[in-house]
Amino acid sequence: MEDFKRILKLQIIEALNLQGMQPEEIDDNGPLFGEGLGLDSIDSLEMIVLMERNYGIKIEDPREGRKIFESITTMAAYIQANRKK
Repeated sequence: MEDFKRILKLQIIEALNLQGMQPEEIDDNGPLFGEGLGLDSIDSLEMIVLMERNYGIKIEDPREGRKIFESITTMAAYIQANRKK
């Protein structure tokens, strides 16, 4: 799971163009939005695209997305449980 979290962090850094950020700087259990990583609603759309493109997961309910994108840990667990590729 740790290797998958690192891959996921790298994908997020690339998709959101977080230049200069390293995977080690993203806390696995820290919030991705707000005071954590500081992502916003535009970033959430990019994350939805990332999940669909890389893992075949469609998120249609924004409330579901808020739970999934709470942290790297919750996102990784959701992907591993629901991936289609």
